[in-house]
Amino acid sequence: MKFGIDYFPDVHPDRVSGQQYFADVLDLAEEADRLGYDSVKIVEHYFTSYGGYSPDPCLFLAACSQRTRRLRMVTGAVLPVFNHPLKLAGQLTMLDAISGGRLDAGFARAFMPYEFDAFGISMDESRARFEEGIEAITRLWTEETVTFEGKFHRFKNVTSLPRPTQQPHPPIWVAAVVTPESFVWTGVRGYNLMVVPYLGEHHELAEKLQLYRQAYRDHGHEARKGPGEVMMVLHLFVAPTRKEAREECQPYMEQYLRNFRRSAKAWTGRQSGQYKPYSALEQMLNEITYERVLDETRAIIRRRLPDLPDQLRHDGKAEGAPEHGAVRPPRHAALPLSHRHLRWRRGVPGIIGRTAAAGHRWTDAGRAAAPR
Repeated sequence: MKFGIDYFPDVHPDRVSGQQYFADVLDLAEEADRLGYDSVKIVEHYFTSYGGYSPDPCLFLAACSQRTRRLRMVTGAVLPVFNHPLKLAGQLTMLDAISGGRLDAGFARAFMPYEFDAFGISMDESRARFEEGIEAITRLWTEETVTFEGKFHRFKNVTSLPRPTQQPHPPIWVAAVVTPESFVWTGVRGYNLMVVPYLGEHHELAEKLQLYRQAYRDHGHEARKGPGEVMMVLHLFVAPTRKEAREECQPYMEQYLRNFRRSAKAWTGRQSGQYKPYSALEQMLNEITYERVLDETRAIIRRRLPDLPDQLRHDGKAEGAPEHGAVRPPRHAALPLSHRHLRWRRGVPGIIGRTAAAGHRWTDAGRAAAPR
């Protein structure tokens, strides 16, 4: 297991300025790097307090890379549907170069109707634009001179610069949340997978992960390069005691859910064949209470761990099997990070758990990420 931090800015200018927010999270990334965490990740969203402070993940991660030495920079994720592949391919390899080859390139489809409306793009084109964008970008990374004839983008005899620092290109991750086709498509192409467990039932996610694993295996990727990695992102709050953690976390978690519900109202009265399950998104979020978050482990809200030097290697990667089969985050961090910094972070940081175990179920990965 590897552990990182995830930034999803659920803030608004009437609460926290952009200047203050980014000063805070850059400080936090620097501290995470010092403590031995593996990665830092940030989203691409627009216009609202649901992620809108991060319209350009590459820009933030470029700044972050200059404050850190070992953290990997994860775009979580960039949106090909709103970006021309010529521009995005160059931005990502520029970030790969600036960071010294520490980029993990994550891509997603986007799912908020108001973003599509503002950019003047039909939601019914979402999957086609997403797949075409990734195809064009990977060709620009791996071929010297590219001529591309797609449905949405066409260009002739183009060389993308700078060339990737990591060869043949940075690791590619694809975000999949609800739609089974996204899990299968990711496995067929041999990409790594990013998931957000709190948006659905755990048993349903376990089934979709099996779809990904099977497609990945059936297309020969496991035999050639080993099992694909799966990244799970969960909200995290740590306090000295379990009672303190649950009480102190509640306003932050409820703030995030309020922001998400407010943005999800954009789905009211909207239908798209590309996003059939999302028409019920607002109702689903209305049914998620803080008590359900606790009871169903939709977030990690626990007491601080003791140091566990016997179960961990010096490099901070998980080793051994501590109690209940749980794998702990870096020992030298001992997860004080969010508790120490939370009050000025003004939100609930996320923790990323990554595993390459071929048979890993969601329940196993959830325990692996959860301090007890």
